Amino acid sequence: MTRGNSGHGLREGLLFGGVIVLFGLVFATLGPAYGTRMIAEALCYTVLALGLTAQWGYAGLFNVGILGFAASGAFMTVLLSFPLNEDFWSTDLPGQLGNALLRILGLVALTFAVSQCHRIGMPRRLRTILTTLAVLFTLVYTTSALDPITSEIETTAYFIGGFGLPVWIGWVGGGIVAGMLAWVVGKICLGLRSDYLAIATLGIAEIVKTFLKNADWLTRGTLTVSPIPWPVPTPDEIGFVASRASYASLVAIAIVLFYFLLQRAYHAPWGRMMRAIRDNEVAASSMGKDINRRRLEIFVFGSVLMGIGGAMLITFTRIFDPAGFIPLNHTFLIWVMVILGGSGNNRGAIFGALFVYIVWTLSEPMALLLFDYARIAGDALFGWQAPSDLDSRALQMRVFVIGLTITLVLRLAPQGVIPERTAQH
Repeated sequence: MTRGNSGHGLREGLLFGGVIVLFGLVFATLGPAYGTRMIAEALCYTVLALGLTAQWGYAGLFNVGILGFAASGAFMTVLLSFPLNEDFWSTDLPGQLGNALLRILGLVALTFAVSQCHRIGMPRRLRTILTTLAVLFTLVYTTSALDPITSEIETTAYFIGGFGLPVWIGWVGGGIVAGMLAWVVGKICLGLRSDYLAIATLGIAEIVKTFLKNADWLTRGTLTVSPIPWPVPTPDEIGFVASRASYASLVAIAIVLFYFLLQRAYHAPWGRMMRAIRDNEVAASSMGKDINRRRLEIFVFGSVLMGIGGAMLITFTRIFDPAGFIPLNHTFLIWVMVILGGSGNNRGAIFGALFVYIVWTLSEPMALLLFDYARIAGDALFGWQAPSDLDSRALQMRVFVIGLTITLVLRLAPQGVIPERTAQH
């Protein structure tokens, strides 16, 4: 091992050792139940961070719609793993809904076929006009066909419920749906400038969230769905600490698998090609590389991880509330994790996710503690009366602390605390 590699390894060991010490302090001060909960949630966020570092660190794709892919994965795991709703399945509503969806899928297939008519010699302008008309007709028909059925579902059964499948199938389904969503966005935007991808992902995130909030027949909207089944024994069965520790162990195993796949991809010829496209698109194109196709591959792969991460996170909380997905928690915070840890380095993404989540979670109780000391000291020394809303301001300290953290990192370690290592030949 060279001296440089030894130094890097020592630095990473110290950083991860520091994170372990912080978690140990949380266990000692706040108790094992809270500590295991924090670890499980931090590991779920780690999966989201690995998805982003694959997109941004490997290919330079600026995705600001992480929320949308995480929410779609979370919804899919609810749809597949939540128990059956007998109030829905005991009526003829499933047949009506299935027939309507089959007709809509037929129209979607017809629309796609029309969009490919230029391959048989149809003028592109005529193709565009016919495709636009087909899309408009499909949208109008979808609304008219689904509205009466969904209204009756909401009236008689509240919502359709789930399919009662194992939780791991819901996680896989969440990743697949997020990947399909990424494929649609990528096919449209990856051939354009990078800012178009940012705008598209931001828009898709808001569309997904709005749809899930308003589709009461599918998600119960803001009424929430709970309790979502767990892949391990629940706290009611074996206690909070053992159950949360089991869940965290399962997510940790998944992270090891994802890390192994990402590392293999990074060091393989495919990974070197992705970094070449990221660093010099013109040079990579001149070597005959299909840039848009390769970018689409990594965009879909990263989104699959985001979908799985969102499914794991919502499964742990055991309650699905579309309004609970907010850009601050499910997009901005993930970016802070990747930037602080070091984009393009999977170990950096893991460290950043664990460290930032500790800071994010503990900033509120620490602010409350400091405010209490300030209130007592101010009253004893100066007769100062604290504002009545001082405790409610502690929540805002999260944003301040995270903003201060990312500012210091960008100033002192712009490539992250564990930056990407560039191989020298």
